[in-house]
Amino acid sequence: MIKQVAFLGTAIALVASATAPAAAQFSAAIDVSKQTVAEAKASQQRIDSLDEETSRLLVDYRANLKQYELLSRFNQSRAVEVERQSTQIENLQLDVDNIENIQRAMLPLMEEMLGTLEEFIAADMPFLEQERARRIERLRSVMTDSNTSEAQRYRLIIEAFQIENEYGRTIEAYSGTVAADGGELSVEFLRIGRIALIYKTADDSVLRIYDRDANAFVDLDRKYMSDVKLGLRMAKEQTAPALLGVPVPAPIQAQ
Repeated sequence: MIKQVAFLGTAIALVASATAPAAAQFSAAIDVSKQTVAEAKASQQRIDSLDEETSRLLVDYRANLKQYELLSRFNQSRAVEVERQSTQIENLQLDVDNIENIQRAMLPLMEEMLGTLEEFIAADMPFLEQERARRIERLRSVMTDSNTSEAQRYRLIIEAFQIENEYGRTIEAYSGTVAADGGELSVEFLRIGRIALIYKTADDSVLRIYDRDANAFVDLDRKYMSDVKLGLRMAKEQTAPALLGVPVPAPIQAQ
């Protein structure tokens, strides 16, 4: 019995002595496993971080690539526009050169137009003489004014021609004076286009019409007095338009 107990104790001692190294190895294995797990976790974190960085760089790359494509198309369209504008600039320069040539040719043309207008007024019936003379004088002044452009000069001359053209198809009444017996006589003029120019005094004692052949006013038959008065009212828009009876020279064949 004593021997059995001793053997059991010896066996336990042997087991204890055998178990101690195994426990140490197990503990070491556990530590290695923990370290491995920690390192794996750290590696996974690095991988996740690298994956996020890669994804961000890929997004940036795609955005930059898209921006590059947009800028490339924009530059191409700008290049076409620049080329078109260069062509327009060349055409405008040609127009400027042509305008300079036209301006040099316009000055003698306008001088000729103004001279023709002045001659026409001098040969026309003598209505609104002062007004028309002042218009010619202003145009002459404009032609020598360096601050007035060629376009402005041309426009003013054309306006003067248009005004003269309007006289041929309008009826007008205006007051004025005529020379009479060494003095002046206040009269009322009636202009019917360029067909007739008549004046009368306020008391109807004088009634005259311009005679082209005589280049002077001559007495008008008083039977036309009522028509002249009607014409004056029509010109002042005091009555509705109506037919007027006025003497006109017979037409002649043009030479």
